[in-house]
Amino acid sequence: MSERTGEAKVGRRGFLALAGAGAAGAAGLAAAPPASAAAPPSPAPRTVYTLPTLEFSDERTQHLVGARYEDALTDVVGINTAYADPPTYDKAGLLSYPPGTFVRAGGGYPAPQRWTRDAAVNAWNAVSLLGPPVGRNTLLSVVDEGPIVQQDNQWWDQIVWVLGAWHHYTVTGDADFLATAYEIGVATLAQRKAKSFDSTRGLFKGPSFMNDGIAGYPAPPWEPGIHSSFVLDYPQSAELLCLSTNCLYHGAFLALVNMARALHKDGRAHEAEAAKLRTAINSQFWRADAGTYGYFIHGTGPLAGQLDASQEGAGLAFAILLGVADDNRVASVLRNTHWEPHGIVNSYPHFARFSDEKPGRHNVVVWPMVHSFFGHATAHARRPDLFGRAVTELASLVTATKGNFYEIYDSKTGAVQGGWQTGGSGALEQFTSQPDQAWSATGYLRMLYSGLFGLTFTPDGLQFAPCLPDGWGTATLRGLSYRHTTLDLTLRGSGTRVTACTVDGHPAAPKVPAGLSGHHEVRLALG
Repeated sequence: MSERTGEAKVGRRGFLALAGAGAAGAAGLAAAPPASAAAPPSPAPRTVYTLPTLEFSDERTQHLVGARYEDALTDVVGINTAYADPPTYDKAGLLSYPPGTFVRAGGGYPAPQRWTRDAAVNAWNAVSLLGPPVGRNTLLSVVDEGPIVQQDNQWWDQIVWVLGAWHHYTVTGDADFLATAYEIGVATLAQRKAKSFDSTRGLFKGPSFMNDGIAGYPAPPWEPGIHSSFVLDYPQSAELLCLSTNCLYHGAFLALVNMARALHKDGRAHEAEAAKLRTAINSQFWRADAGTYGYFIHGTGPLAGQLDASQEGAGLAFAILLGVADDNRVASVLRNTHWEPHGIVNSYPHFARFSDEKPGRHNVVVWPMVHSFFGHATAHARRPDLFGRAVTELASLVTATKGNFYEIYDSKTGAVQGGWQTGGSGALEQFTSQPDQAWSATGYLRMLYSGLFGLTFTPDGLQFAPCLPDGWGTATLRGLSYRHTTLDLTLRGSGTRVTACTVDGHPAAPKVPAGLSGHHEVRLALG
């Protein structure tokens, strides 16, 4: 294992001190533009975050889960919030200066990091909540003139942007952003429908959400003799039909439905697309014999039409979170999902060229971002036992790496492990697991905000659907900024059933309206 070098580690309380006592903002430590960067079109950029505190009455939970929460905030705000150089990141002229910042992918990569998937996932997970101006910039940093999500050679990454954009609106109520996001989403999905839709099967073509490396696939599409790690360099890979990618398209169509309604437009065409896609996914990916979904369908070649039976962690999470699986399928998936000793892996089992000693980079390894999506799915499905396992397993991995959220961990040993993959030599090579991963940290925050406290954002308000594992004690999130209000949230008891709720001491439904202002205390009793 390697330890973090070259980065000053500042705790959450250090960020709050920078903002001044009682202030709602915090200065991003990585926010200043480099000396060589072009001058921004407004005064020196600044980053505005709100950093709610998290406390557990149970000492062990505080020491593990609570401490890693602080490390996650350090990762996002102190390490990965960076200056958005306009010529590189503001292709569509939509970014705001100030703050002039966005959240990059991680500390181990060279600049620029203009990557659609990372930007969308980080905003969706936590950044739009913690720092709405930064979340907005992060999403718009990957938009080209049109406006349209950048049309690069990983087209399957584009769709998750629509989900991040809808979430940003529900968190912030930013009507101007919504109008722009709907235009971008419609244009992007139209491109994908024209270029990537298999009308025969009613599914979208392209590799899986997470697996842009060939280690994420068996043979075929992998084959020997190709000197590349990139999935599209392998024949047949562009024609794959993958569970995770198609679930994301389903979620994106539903997001466009909601955007249209909020803008008083007709969203029925988007709704029809979502319904047809949901039916196609469930009819072609569901494995009745195993009580779960398969990974991908071969689109061409000698195996055309065959379903690969491997388990895809992100695909199962999205089937649950994005409304593809009905209640019976959700329960079945959770019963039958395989967990490795240190969490949910990208794909399972080992493909033939990998092993416990040489795990594939996108195969039987733990990417915290994928693990966190599945963790949120267990909370969404009201399984506090599995949710507690997901949170504590990731917290334990990060504890062992001194609070650093790495890119990938060995699923058997918990060690930092970049995994094995065919590289430029044409042979299996061991890759490096990069430190200071933004989406590893925001994934952890997602499990706490959306899973533990059940923060569920709608255009009309914030609803609470908490999931508190047994033995964690009372959980309190103080100083959560939501639109025009600041909330202190307290969970007592355990489980997912809300037996009582008070707002400022008065009995209430477990929700607050979007128009609420001021500082309020919400207490939820669970049974």
